This record gives sequence, structure tokens and C-alpha cells, in this order.
Amino acid sequence: MTAAIEPATLDTRQRAELIYAAARAPLDQGLWRAALGTGASRSPRPGERTASAAMTLPSLLATLSHGQMVGATFAPPTPPFAGHAAHDPSPRDDGAGDRHPRNGAGGLGANATYAGAIDAAAKRTGLTAPLLTAIIGAEAARDPDGRWRPLSRNPHSSAAGLGQFLTGTWLGEAQRKGTWLHELARVRHWLDPQDRVLPEARAALLALRYDGEASIHAVADYAQHNLAAIRRAGIAVGHGLRDVTQIAYLGHHLGAADAIHFLSGQIAPERARRLLQAQVGVAAAARKIATAGDSILAHRQWLTAYVARAVRAVEIIAQ
Repeated sequence: MTAAIEPATLDTRQRAELIYAAARAPLDQGLWRAALGTGASRSPRPGERTASAAMTLPSLLATLSHGQMVGATFAPPTPPFAGHAAHDPSPRDDGAGDRHPRNGAGGLGANATYAGAIDAAAKRTGLTAPLLTAIIGAEAARDPDGRWRPLSRNPHSSAAGLGQFLTGTWLGEAQRKGTWLHELARVRHWLDPQDRVLPEARAALLALRYDGEASIHAVADYAQHNLAAIRRAGIAVGHGLRDVTQIAYLGHHLGAADAIHFLSGQIAPERARRLLQAQVGVAAAARKIATAGDSILAHRQWLTAYVARAVRAVEIIAQ
């Protein structure tokens, strides 16, 4: 379990990172949306609402000066929640495979402090700890010793925390019934009768992206949701741990809609070009497209290699 974020414990570099991210967020999000031509940011997700940064620079400075991160200290809700099947420890078609029916979050090294939260999120959602660890390991910023940085913020978008959740995605997970975040938001009275986040609760809710435990549970719920959507679209997810993990991370990276289009070969050339530009830059994208011969193939080659690298350690984690 991750301790609540206490600004008094942050070093100078960590405080500077938070302040810098808050100052740059409005400009960066506008530039990113302009580059993509959609409301997406770091990991583009079609149809996702754009939103302002969780905390403005003045509010962040006020929070730090008072020595308490607003909304970061909370009592986690007690699972299971409605919408989640009870955990079945037998082998199943969710990435556990026949070889690893009871995998825990082993092989974390410097990140062993997160093992309890990962195991709890895996048990609650029926996914495997190695699958969740692979997604977090691919998304989270790291210190030189390999330790994940829960306070990280992408300078080019609103993505933040261990799971690098965009503002809109995080709010959406809080509003989606059955998720860990939804239950927490309900208990905290952060939702209106229609399950929409109250304006006055946005900052406190979004600050939870910097809490490791909250981010881990959100990664699990989002992975479960994306895998279900991809399966409903008639796309085979597979049975092996590595195969399912790659599909789950593809869903986390692109969002379910674009992941389905990618897997079914239905991404339009201009969309593929913009997605590639958003990830590698305009110049590098142009070179890759020229080498591949078209934008769809260039994006597919890059993303396939990227996902493979992102989850390459999943089999080691599972041992």
C-alpha cells in the first residue's frame, strides 16, 4: 500500500516537478490536441472529454504551502464492488494461463512496496498481478534505481501518476459504475445523483492519480474494461499471459476504441499518421512512413515493437 502524498516529505526536485507540470499543463494540452486534431493527449483515446488540469498553479502552490495534498489521504473502499466477479483462483482466460493460476506480484525489486496493492487489484478484478505489473512498469516514470515515481507527470499532456492516466480517463473511471474509483467517489460524496463528478470535487479526485494504490486499482479496472470491450468486438485476445498482457497494454495505451481499430486493421491513414506523430514527433514519423511506404504500416510497425518492448519482462515477472 502506498502512503498518502504529504508535501512536507517531498524533496526540492519533486516539488519543482509538480509546480512545473501545473504551470505547463494548459499550454501542453492545447498543443497536443492541435497536433492530433482530436481531444486526445498522451495515449489518444477517441471520444474522451478534454478537461483542464487537475490543479491550477496557484492552487497547487497553496496546497504545498499548507503541507497537505488535497484529497490524497483516504480510506480505501472494501471490495468486492458490484460489477466485479468474485476471484476464481483456478486457471482462466484472462492472462493467467495454465502455468500461472495463482501468480502474485513477484519480481518487483525496488517496487516491492506496491506488491500488496497489485495483488489486491488483481484478486478483485480477476486479472493477474504480472499483467498489471507489466502495464504499470511500461507507463510509470522511474528513478535511477528503477523505483516507480508516483508523482510523475507527462510534460506533454495531462497524464499523471503510476498509470499515466489522462484527466478525462481518470474522471471517466470514477464515473463508471463498478470501479474502485467510483466506489471511493461515491463514499466521499464526490458524485452527483447521475454519477457525474461534482465540480468542487475534481481537484481532490484528480490528485489521487499521484497515490500509488489508487493508480494501481484504476489500472486494473481500466484493463478489465478494455479487454472486455475488445472481446465484445469479436477480437481474439488469446490465452497466454504474454498475449493477453500485450492486448491489455495496447488498450491502456490507445483506449478501447482505437485498440479495436488497430487490431482489426481499420485505422484510417490520416489517423495512423497523427497517432504516430503524437508518439515519435513529426520528423521521425515522416521518416518511418517513408521507410514503410504508408502511414498505417509505419504506425503498426512502431506500435507493435513498442508494446512488445513494454511487456517484454512479463514472463520473468510471472516466474
